[in-house]
Amino acid sequence: MFQCTGYAAQTAETPLAPFRFERRDPGPSDVEIEILYCGVCHSDLHQARNEWQNTLYPCVPGHEIIGRVARVGAEVSDLKAGDLAAVGCMVDSCRECESCREGLEQYCQPGFTATYNGPEQGTGANTFGGYSSHIVVERHFVLRVPQGLNLAGVAPLLCAGITTYSPLKRWGAGPGKKVGIVGLGGLGHMGVKLAHAMGARVVLFTTTPGKEVDAKRLGADEVVISKDPDAMAAQAESFDLIIDTVAAEHDINAYLSLLKRDCTLVQVGAPEKPLPVQVFSVIWRRRNFAGSLIGGIAETQEMLDFCGQHGITADIEMIPIDQIETAYARMLKSDVKYRFVIDMASLPKAA
Repeated sequence: MFQCTGYAAQTAETPLAPFRFERRDPGPSDVEIEILYCGVCHSDLHQARNEWQNTLYPCVPGHEIIGRVARVGAEVSDLKAGDLAAVGCMVDSCRECESCREGLEQYCQPGFTATYNGPEQGTGANTFGGYSSHIVVERHFVLRVPQGLNLAGVAPLLCAGITTYSPLKRWGAGPGKKVGIVGLGGLGHMGVKLAHAMGARVVLFTTTPGKEVDAKRLGADEVVISKDPDAMAAQAESFDLIIDTVAAEHDINAYLSLLKRDCTLVQVGAPEKPLPVQVFSVIWRRRNFAGSLIGGIAETQEMLDFCGQHGITADIEMIPIDQIETAYARMLKSDVKYRFVIDMASLPKAA
């Protein structure tokens, strides 16, 4: 075991603060990573505040991790000290179920091990995430970082990037396809960038007229103000695929009506309350309403390589770790373009 420093929530009511804890030394198939940058996901806030009623305390959030390899186990031959490495939302799975065998570890039937808030496979122990100095992860769940990209901007790809890449790839976004992205936040801005790079015609839906310029800078061909009924009606039955990134209550039927026959709306945002679907929104044109959760390890590596080839990173605002509570407050007001990333060099050396 070795000592690590991090930032943790001790209860749902207390702010994150310096925290000292132990991590295991690397086993034969493990990789120890010194963390350089960690993206801030809205789920970090949900978990720190126990909004999903499943948080294990103390809670060290963070699942968008970029760092350098510090040590490797004896069985790890393709990584060495000094290499760049990344860790996303998972650090283990059962490896035996049908989903795991198909490389879809995110759908592990017994449940994957989350990078933080556990439970660890075999022991049930809590796992501590990327708001920390180091992390130790089994090699299968460690990803390679493409060369030539801004490392801080790569961090959000481990969650926001793969969450949008996976359904875009699964449902065939590409040349000749018209793809809608609903919402221009942390997820939505990555959806626009990725769909554009795949060659699709990209339409951004937003409630905020002031986002048009930024959406087009990111790769949108068109911007539709979803509060404008005439603008929405003009898009009826014209989309091959819509990715809905909105995590607030909204009328999903307004977007289902924009799909062509046999086409799909994929929900990746997670509103707190159910989204009522009117039956005729789907049966009238044999439409599909689907969901998607991050991606498997192989697909996440594919996404990183795709971003490396196309020069894609997230638009970020860098913060020191002692500003994390301020960042959470700003996230609640959608006051960030488009993802916070923590510079882990700001982590206190002793907690």
